[in-house]
Amino acid sequence: MKKYDNYKDSGIDWIGNIPSGWSCTKLKFHTKKIIDGAHFTPTYIEKSNDSIPFLRVTDLHSKEILLDEVKYIPLSEHQELIKRCNPEIGDLLLSKNGTIGLMKIIDWDWEFSVFVSLCLLKFENSLLNKFFYYFFESNIVDRQLFESSQKTSVSNLHLEKIKELRLTLPSIEEQNIISKYLDHKTAQIDTLISKKQQFITLLQEERIAVINQAVTKGLDPKVKMKDSGIEWLGEIPEHWTSYRIDWVTNIVRGNTGFKKDELLKNGEYVALQYGKTYKVDIVDDSFNFFVNSEFFKESQVVSKGDTILISTSETVEDLGHTCFYNNGNIGLLGGEQILLKPNRKVLYEKYLYQYARQFRFELKKYAKGLKVFRFNTTDLKQIFIAIPSIEEQIQIADFLDLETIRIDSLISKSKQEIELLKEYKTALISEVVTGKADVRDVILN
Repeated sequence: MKKYDNYKDSGIDWIGNIPSGWSCTKLKFHTKKIIDGAHFTPTYIEKSNDSIPFLRVTDLHSKEILLDEVKYIPLSEHQELIKRCNPEIGDLLLSKNGTIGLMKIIDWDWEFSVFVSLCLLKFENSLLNKFFYYFFESNIVDRQLFESSQKTSVSNLHLEKIKELRLTLPSIEEQNIISKYLDHKTAQIDTLISKKQQFITLLQEERIAVINQAVTKGLDPKVKMKDSGIEWLGEIPEHWTSYRIDWVTNIVRGNTGFKKDELLKNGEYVALQYGKTYKVDIVDDSFNFFVNSEFFKESQVVSKGDTILISTSETVEDLGHTCFYNNGNIGLLGGEQILLKPNRKVLYEKYLYQYARQFRFELKKYAKGLKVFRFNTTDLKQIFIAIPSIEEQIQIADFLDLETIRIDSLISKSKQEIELLKEYKTALISEVVTGKADVRDVILN
């Protein structure tokens, strides 16, 4: 990208040179006020003509403020709160507690108050709100406020630290040009990211459909079908037989508790702790969490070829996540999980695993809870599985191994591309807001 004709030393090593017409200054010199919201939890009431929206960090996560999901407080409390912190059009909201760095420029005219977790910035005429918005997105801010760590890993950002934030500042006219350029370029990058996220969603849907088709209809599109008699299975190949899951597997509920600080890097038994297994699809030799014999229970032994189901989750989507135990060492089942041990005379272990990946869609209707969802072994026993011969099960499992590897590879590649686009976006913003690139003459199309 084009550089400026002349540069000068900013006086700060980690900023380096800046364009000769720019200044290196502090945020507090270009703001009228930097203040946070209510330092107490107000009275929450139902939405009405006499209630006022009360915004928190969670309300900044979505692109638009969702008024049906925010909290509301009495008008009388709002009138007291705005004496200290009065948000207005053109001000900027910045999350400073919990999730750090979420921002929203106020472009609406309805009244509201904010919680202590949000910081309100009111700007002087020398600093454009959109320019600061982009400056805060740069890695220059990471260097100052977050000491090279991720913003989301910091739990609290103090107002004094925000006030002392150093800025590289061009004229207000140039701030406007830079902001418009970054609006255009970041929108293009965000569109690419969105398309790749949509592609990932389509791949995930394809993955589900491929597995479902193979384990309920088989691989031969010309095979004669029959009604399975089970609603969620529908028709199955005529030569297949449907069984209730507990007729062809031994179902074991996990009751061995492993705390995070009890897990070892080396030990006698593989520790299948809920917090670790729900993150993986296969437990193989790379799964390095162990415990010793004091945790051993014969009833909780997991053997190679068993399938693990997550029976408790904070989201319905993760409930019933399936994990295949492909480790030659003896494992011990932790709590919040259910183990399926296949009857190998009628059920090929890898076929059971692939089939069990579809169980979660049926288990959703049994999910109990509000913030934490769960199902039990009684619920699981209501599920039927359609079974062909062992030979056909092996063929289906081998086919799905190849197909899921192909799809997962595409998903992984797309996720990597998204991360690269995000890194490019941050680097581009950083280059432009610090004057390392001159965009004044760039024609936007």
